[in-house]
Amino acid sequence: MKLARSSFYYGPKVKTSEELKKEADLRDRIEVICLEFPRYGYRRVTKQLQHERWRVNHKRILRLMQESDLLCRVRRKGVTTTDSRHSFPRYPNLVKGMAVVRPNQVWLADITYIRILTGFMYLAAILDAWSRKVVGYAISTAINTSLTLDALRMAISGRDPGRGVIHHSDQGVQYASAEYVEVLKSHGFEISMARVGNPYENAEMESFFKTLKYEEVYLWEYRTPVDVLERLPYFLEEVYNQKRLHSALGYRSPNDFEELQARDQEESSRQTLLTICVQS
Repeated sequence: MKLARSSFYYGPKVKTSEELKKEADLRDRIEVICLEFPRYGYRRVTKQLQHERWRVNHKRILRLMQESDLLCRVRRKGVTTTDSRHSFPRYPNLVKGMAVVRPNQVWLADITYIRILTGFMYLAAILDAWSRKVVGYAISTAINTSLTLDALRMAISGRDPGRGVIHHSDQGVQYASAEYVEVLKSHGFEISMARVGNPYENAEMESFFKTLKYEEVYLWEYRTPVDVLERLPYFLEEVYNQKRLHSALGYRSPNDFEELQARDQEESSRQTLLTICVQS
């Protein structure tokens, strides 16, 4: 019959009770992760489990998530938040093609909307492009310069970055206004703007807002301004900055990434100092 000899001896593998228990524990842990991060895909779930010392690969996790119906997709129509029809000065894109290698080298800024029953709330956010950490944010029912200034002042107060930070945004009136530009210049920022109608020139912010909508806003279906003001800061500070794994950061959270880099820098400085002392 031209069958391989191994086929004659083959028998389906029967899992032991210990193996069945381990798989059940793994399924339980996957469900807990997906409850905490409902929009995690199987790759991030795999990385989270590997951080927790589970010996798993992405194919197994994909299969288990499919069997448990934990894979899902959400699509929503967007709303325009950028008004570039103004007479304020515009600035060239300083970050295109730039390698971001340190904290407070480039800050990214943008605005998005949060839909509620009676209309919209607006979120202005600032990310450190190096670590993807949210360093400043503000929430309001009005989309104006005061909103973006509040986010900027929070970022400056929390990071104390010094002079020379590149502030990159779109050409919206909230970022091009004389009041906003004056604050940037008074703190020694360099101003960079993306071209009109080109979201790829601020792609990291677009990615952040997509994460925010899919993993928080669409799940909670905010109904009132109070819902937004109570829930959104928690997500930004306790979930996104502290816990959420980012593929661009080697599947670490922004806080973990910054702390790891700081430790590595400290160790490198210590080794350099030891070398100098030995040579002298």
